Amino acid sequence: MQQADFADLDVFTAVARARGFRAAAALRGVSASSLSEAVRRLEARLGVRLLNRTTRSVTPTEAGQKLLERLSPALADVALALDEVNAFRDSPTGTLRLNVPSVVAKVVLPRLLPRFLALHPGVAVEVTAEDSFIDVLAAGFDAGVRYDERLEKDMIAVPLSGPQRFVLVASPAYFDTHGRPGHPRDVLEHACIRHRFASGSSYAWEFEKDGEVIRINPTARLTSTNIDLELAACEAGVGLMATFEDFVADALAAGRLESVLDDWLPPFTGPYLYYAGRRHMPAPLRAFVDFLKTER
Repeated sequence: MQQADFADLDVFTAVARARGFRAAAALRGVSASSLSEAVRRLEARLGVRLLNRTTRSVTPTEAGQKLLERLSPALADVALALDEVNAFRDSPTGTLRLNVPSVVAKVVLPRLLPRFLALHPGVAVEVTAEDSFIDVLAAGFDAGVRYDERLEKDMIAVPLSGPQRFVLVASPAYFDTHGRPGHPRDVLEHACIRHRFASGSSYAWEFEKDGEVIRINPTARLTSTNIDLELAACEAGVGLMATFEDFVADALAAGRLESVLDDWLPPFTGPYLYYAGRRHMPAPLRAFVDFLKTER
């Protein structure tokens, strides 16, 4: 098979897994049009349509799904063969593909990736930030990041950061007008700003003190999938907001926000990098795991 054929097959696999040309292009740092042309070239060569394209989605046809199922292990074997050669290098090369929650992409990885990339100039990192729970290996990622309660039992997990915590915050002006809740149940009497994940779900606000756990679902004055909008609204006095302390650290330090019920919001275990427990690890992933162990 010619090199161009193999490259086009690789592109098809990437687009089919990402369910879109733009998503695959963003991961690879190339134009969506170049990926589209590669898939069209492959379809013309094979004489069959491989992807159904609409304005909203890209999905494999029956023929495309069959090809994807056969290609995935073959491409994995090729990657493994190349990576075994990579092990003989003084410094690893290749691409590390990570699937992480948006909070990790925003507040944890910015502290880690610049140092890791400086140590390993031959490694490139592709990060997909999303809050839905997928099979990261089936989707073509080397590893994922999740919190303790979401970890698969058959995966190896390595701490990515130290403990984190939620805080309940509002602006000084809001507290001056509406008072401060003295107990978690008092929150139900306040205007609240809530976050909704891309899946459509919104988690209950959980409080814990002296072994007592209280979960509440306050009525939202504002609901959003965008943390920056939520933070701006909170600083403007719209209502109470429960979120990661890292998200509001600057606003708290500057006095634009104040926290309440701190004794009901203890720290919890931070996120973990997780990956399959296999004998051979891709060199970029092994380098990242070793790097995380030195960061503890």
